[in-house]
Amino acid sequence: MSISRKQALQDVLERTPRIVERPDNKISNYYGENVFNLSRMREYLTDEACDGIVDAMENHTSISRAIADQVASAMKEWAISRGATHYTHWFQPLTGATAEKHDSFITPVANGQVIEKFDGSLLVQQEPDASSFPNGGIRNTFEARGYTLWDPTSPAFVWGETLCIPTIFISYTGFALDNKTPLLKALARVDDAATSVCQYFDKNVTKVVATLGWEQEYFLVDKALHAARPDLQMTGRAIFGATPAKGQQLDDHYFGSIPARATAFMKEFELECHKLGIPVTTRHNEVAPNQFECAPVFEEANLANDHNLMLMEVLEQVARKHNFRVLLHEKPYPGLNGSGKHNNWSLGTNTGVNLLKPGNNPKTNLRFLTFFVNTLAALEKHADIVRACIASVGNDHRLGANEAPPAIISAFIGSQLSELLDALEKSIKAGKLTPEDKTALKLEIGRIPEVLLDNTDRNRTSPFAFTGNKFELRAVGSTANCAVPMTVLNTIVAEQLTDFKVAVDARIESGDKKDDAILKELQKLISQSKAIRFEGNGYSDEWVKEAKKRGLSNLKNTPEALEVFNRKEVVELFEAQGVLRKEEVAARVEVELENYILKRQIECRVLMNMSRNMILPAAVRFQSGLLANVSQLNDVLGKDAGKYSEAQVELIKKAGQLIQDLHGACDQLESLHDEAESGKTQMVNARMFAEKVVPSMEHLAGVCGALEMLVDDADWPLPKFSELLFTR
Repeated sequence: MSISRKQALQDVLERTPRIVERPDNKISNYYGENVFNLSRMREYLTDEACDGIVDAMENHTSISRAIADQVASAMKEWAISRGATHYTHWFQPLTGATAEKHDSFITPVANGQVIEKFDGSLLVQQEPDASSFPNGGIRNTFEARGYTLWDPTSPAFVWGETLCIPTIFISYTGFALDNKTPLLKALARVDDAATSVCQYFDKNVTKVVATLGWEQEYFLVDKALHAARPDLQMTGRAIFGATPAKGQQLDDHYFGSIPARATAFMKEFELECHKLGIPVTTRHNEVAPNQFECAPVFEEANLANDHNLMLMEVLEQVARKHNFRVLLHEKPYPGLNGSGKHNNWSLGTNTGVNLLKPGNNPKTNLRFLTFFVNTLAALEKHADIVRACIASVGNDHRLGANEAPPAIISAFIGSQLSELLDALEKSIKAGKLTPEDKTALKLEIGRIPEVLLDNTDRNRTSPFAFTGNKFELRAVGSTANCAVPMTVLNTIVAEQLTDFKVAVDARIESGDKKDDAILKELQKLISQSKAIRFEGNGYSDEWVKEAKKRGLSNLKNTPEALEVFNRKEVVELFEAQGVLRKEEVAARVEVELENYILKRQIECRVLMNMSRNMILPAAVRFQSGLLANVSQLNDVLGKDAGKYSEAQVELIKKAGQLIQDLHGACDQLESLHDEAESGKTQMVNARMFAEKVVPSMEHLAGVCGALEMLVDDADWPLPKFSELLFTR
């Protein structure tokens, strides 16, 4: 239930920062204390059990029942010592969030007593009801069975009074019902493919790990103001509102001093994150007022993704303690900067090498070029899949809004690296390399670190930017589960590296030296991937035209983007890499389309309800007040009243026109909404929402904004943007 704007503002004025005391100023003394990590396992488990867990984590081997029983018993004792009374298999269904079912440790025994019990069978597998989770037609509604299976590569943790055990979630028939399962498969594939290519350069490399460092943007809004806006409650964003006189145009919030209440919130938020082993190290004000960002040290991608999902839950729970609500929506306020979640991705070896970081000699730089160019080639070949994997209702509002990358996927690598690739492309001859060619190439390749010293600037308009030792996928939305783009990115890179290895081996078998074969194949890939490289302003209209000339897609909304997954070659890619079966790909399209339609329906209905039940009555009251004023002037002044009521009459007419516009816009939107629900397929309905309903919503929102600027401030029923953004 919404509260009044007046009451909300009064509540905000009475706020004081919540006092937060750290248990110890030395974070390392309590960091990870609520995580059952390897160091904690060694306190509770035998060496044999620990070795079994490590082997399962590093080599994906199975865990014996005896070891599982040991781990479960130790995990239970440790969790109880941390205050846990229940346990849950913590998983990532296709809702985009996390899910959990809590069970108590207790088991009844004789004489009405209970004991705490938790064995290997309970640890390894559970059977939550899968009937109410999105499945995209993979299973029938009447078939409720689904399994959660322990993922030992991500450590269990205690949150509140619950032991949370990260798991995958699959159907009775073995189909993936979650986002973690395909991510783990993609990570295994890129490990195999990258390790195989690494053998050209270092035989000691036996494992390659994809790493992820995410940057989480979010807004804070006072809890009372949030409760006074039904659109914030129901959709996570303010669907309409007049642009405040002061927004972000002065850039005075960005990296500015963090407000006291926000600092107190961040202090407790970081404390809880550190206890959970989430390596959050950075916090700062973002571009828009009341917008902030936090970021961790990079980690192995699966763990980093789990940590991001945990962090989003911690954000919300800690915010409530401080009388805040967190807005993770990609575009909470029209006309202001939106929020993203940049995914910084790289590949690292078991020998401690970052494969996307240049070395100090031609050999290590040739290795760098191999992985760098293959990543660009993978992006060029599968740019549409990358666009599709970051599609969402929220991101439709954000992408291309002169604050985030456009919907056109391109890569920024810097002018100096671009020049280097162009030079390498031209210098490698079709035949055998002469000694002079090899010397020139070694000199060119050897100077890469020197080039990168001056190549530190970033292109914030690029969806996929190289930033010195990693690629930054900047187009991911702030609410997204990183598992989805990380699954796609690692899958396409795995495919490309596999093809590269086959091509290089064929050249070697034909008589080329190894380095010659690698360089010639890189030359081909540099040439093939040229279209995806763009160093200019991704926000410009010129780029849209140029991208079209290059043959790059511009998939402007979610329904357009999701159709990519229906392409035969895309399905074959995921099947060939063993990441998703065709049924699982189709299921994800169906789930995402349904999600898109439902969220648009909710936005549409909320907007119509607010317009009719809150904005229209306020506008009529305002007009009635003006009419009463004119009537009173006529009573008092008679025929002279007209000289003193001209302004009021104009306002009455203006209000009347806007009221008519509001009424007509609501009727039109309702009609289009009903039409968009009547299509024969999900795709038809989704396209109608994107192409007809959304423009109609924007028109109605514009009328509401115009009325906000007209109606008496004291009579306006909703907190305004100036209050949501600047009242602290």
